[in-house]
Amino acid sequence: MEALRRAQTIAYPDPSASRAARREGEHVDPHVVVLFGATGDLSRRKLLPALAHLSVSSLTPDIHVIGTSLDEYDDDAFREFARKSIADFGAHKLTDAEWESFKPRLQFVSQSEGPGALADAVHKAQESLGSSSRILHYLSVPPKAATAVITTVKEAGLVDNSRVVMEKPFGTDIESAVRLNADLHRTFDESQIFRIDHFLGKEAAQNILAFRFANGLFEPIWNRNFIDHVQIDVPEALGLDQRAAFYEPTGAYRDMVVTHLFQVMAFVAMEPPTALEPRSISDEKDKVFRSLLPIRPSDVIRGQYQGYRDQPGVARDSDTETFIALRARIDNWRWAGIPFYLRTGKMMAEGQRIISIAFKEAPKSMFPAGSGVDSMGPDHLTFDLADESKVSLSFYGKRPGPGMRLEKLSMQFSTSETEYATDVLEAYERLLMDAMRGDRTLFTTADGIESLWARSMPLLEDPPAVKPYSPGSWGPNAIHQLIAPHAWRLPFERAWRVRRS
Repeated sequence: MEALRRAQTIAYPDPSASRAARREGEHVDPHVVVLFGATGDLSRRKLLPALAHLSVSSLTPDIHVIGTSLDEYDDDAFREFARKSIADFGAHKLTDAEWESFKPRLQFVSQSEGPGALADAVHKAQESLGSSSRILHYLSVPPKAATAVITTVKEAGLVDNSRVVMEKPFGTDIESAVRLNADLHRTFDESQIFRIDHFLGKEAAQNILAFRFANGLFEPIWNRNFIDHVQIDVPEALGLDQRAAFYEPTGAYRDMVVTHLFQVMAFVAMEPPTALEPRSISDEKDKVFRSLLPIRPSDVIRGQYQGYRDQPGVARDSDTETFIALRARIDNWRWAGIPFYLRTGKMMAEGQRIISIAFKEAPKSMFPAGSGVDSMGPDHLTFDLADESKVSLSFYGKRPGPGMRLEKLSMQFSTSETEYATDVLEAYERLLMDAMRGDRTLFTTADGIESLWARSMPLLEDPPAVKPYSPGSWGPNAIHQLIAPHAWRLPFERAWRVRRS
């Protein structure tokens, strides 16, 4: 119960208390954050803004950020890069006073200076923070560069009393995943490794755990007897965004499904953990991955948007999928026979991130023909993974007036409607904070990743041909046959309600 109370305190804090006061019972050591790939796109858009907010908001102890990359920056150039990044992309903007407080905590060491220069900078930063300070290495680098970075960390003598955050993808198949984990374990213990999935850092993803395990209303019906199917749908309106060098050898399945959608699926499908703590939750997620049946090519639709092959850096005969939809099955007592439909893609009609639980319809209708029953599909519980953390429950209700005419109604909730709306953390802010605390609840394990790649091999070894689809559409037409007799929840027939002030 104490673990649950603490989790609820984090999710729904007391607005009258400072964030520091809410966590005053928990000691977190000061940290030197070594940011590899510090001048890259992820650092610019997410990591530097997140670190700035954490630093000035008292959510974390004192931190010192040492950026490193192949660029030949000095401290001043890196600080200017960081200030522009925070201004352009930060979810929480800094005041001039806050920037002046954060600015001295930024430093840059070029990789060309070697491991010795990096070690010197880290040790000096630790001296300024105190003898209890720890090191957090963040690898914002391409997967092929990860092993070289780990070697640099080892040669610099910066392994002890440190943790390392790994960006996805974690390998490209079972063989490469096993090899990468072996490379990591030669330098770091598994307890030091934090494999990040920013989807799990979202408020809405964690709300799934609250919905399931804190409410007697939903958990008793969260199984094959009451649920008809589940959809996890993450279409993206954006294209490659100058990432062809990464995307062309990767594709939608490796980029999104293994590292994001399957992880979210585990939150939906997992058994109740013995406690709301990292080891228990990781164990239950890994059980889901071990229960996942191999992904059959016949259960997959691969697509490629028209014009993809004309992009710079893309092969003219490319078979890389920019879209994927699949049917997954979990072979355990709770979910036997229940399909999980996953869809994601580039250049689609809208950018959305939803999880939709479709409940089975009543076995027999006593309502007369023309009442509207059975005309609008099953009841749905829908989670929107956007920052507003919306939840909707749809159901049939009687339309006011004479006769028995029914229509679909819905109850909706959004964190923007509460007094805690300003306390929502951006995903990278939460995950960086958790890594400093050593909390691995929202991170993935070596066993879990290897299980997913093993079950992906039938698809990776014999992928179906890509089908063309028009930019701005919902994917190839074959997606409707994949999900039949069901239908995709997106596009929504009913929009989310907007709160009127």
